[in-house]
Amino acid sequence: MKTFDVPIIYRSPLVAAIKNKRKLEDRMKKDFSPTLLDFGDLQVYLARHFGFCYGVENAIEISFRTIEENPDKRIFLLSEMIHNPQVNAELQSRGVRFMQDTYGKQLIGFEELSAEDIVVIPAFGTTLEIEKKLTDIGIRTEKYNTTCPFVEKVWNRSEQIAKKNYTVVVHGKPKHEETRATFSHAASNTATVVVNDMKEAELLAKFIKGERPASEFYEVFKNQYSKGFNAEKDLVRIGVVNQTTMLASDTQAIADFLKQVMISKYQLTEGEVDKHFADTRDTLCYATNDNQSAAMGMLQTKADFAIVIGGYNSSNTSHLVELCEERLPTYFISSDEKILSANEILHYDFHQQQEKLTHDYLPKERPVHILISSGASCPDALVEGVISKLISFFKVNKTIEELVREFER
Repeated sequence: MKTFDVPIIYRSPLVAAIKNKRKLEDRMKKDFSPTLLDFGDLQVYLARHFGFCYGVENAIEISFRTIEENPDKRIFLLSEMIHNPQVNAELQSRGVRFMQDTYGKQLIGFEELSAEDIVVIPAFGTTLEIEKKLTDIGIRTEKYNTTCPFVEKVWNRSEQIAKKNYTVVVHGKPKHEETRATFSHAASNTATVVVNDMKEAELLAKFIKGERPASEFYEVFKNQYSKGFNAEKDLVRIGVVNQTTMLASDTQAIADFLKQVMISKYQLTEGEVDKHFADTRDTLCYATNDNQSAAMGMLQTKADFAIVIGGYNSSNTSHLVELCEERLPTYFISSDEKILSANEILHYDFHQQQEKLTHDYLPKERPVHILISSGASCPDALVEGVISKLISFFKVNKTIEELVREFER
């Protein structure tokens, strides 16, 4: 796989040594057990897969190269490059301006742009409507388009099934940048509707089966369906694609559920399923799958609590938190700065969408066992920073530098 030139400030000698060692030992990526970092009184179990994915590294490389190559031009980002506050702050410190917030609220109007400006499309991609606005201004985006190839794969799969007269059902968060982009691309080819979760999939099933009148569909799925959507005609043939950062197991469960709804409604044999339901399993992102599988593998290890590091508005990170919360106390933090002391940790409750202060989070018994993972937009340097902060609260039997040498050997 291609390697990228990621700024050194985001790298970690410790994490690099660990990932290289695990890659050599497990080239087929079948071992999802965590890596033990044994510091004596502190035992850290690091997930097998975590941190920057292909799409994120690609976006970062293009963004920083664009800044270096165009010192005399105004550079804009359509929205956050990725959902990581440190990366976005670094870009802004170098003069990059964001045109929208993460929910699509306009911060800088398109009328302020000129054909001489550079506009970088973020890893999430963007809508066809915004692409047209930029083209009409005279701005060329091809060179500065950092859309993740796995997001584009979803768009391509949507187009393929649209040509076979399927309606696209997008499993995603309706307000997320990637979902808005995927919805736009799918809706340009066929009827499209967004479902946020299994609850909404079950609601959709009621309209498919005729258990609720079609007239109610438009209120139930307000702002989640394409223009001209006909609830009576457009739910006869469907296919499910996803926002790539959703829980892969949730997307598969929704697809399996809706497939069974179709089989039941139309009394289909196995060979007839494609008359009403398209197979789209190949739209699941490898990095999302790997990170989630690694989190599940990590959770097989008995521990006192878990720490998940990443941006608070990061979808894939929140799903890692969700997986960990089912098994043990979990602290969602954006950096080591949130670990205030050996007694206090400030962490994010994504259910309530607010930070919480927890006291006495470290148990008294020794050794303390901690599971650690991070989201796909979290720099490895932040993971090492968290480990370093934790080490400072214990009497340890080795340093990070000594551990790096062990893994390199």
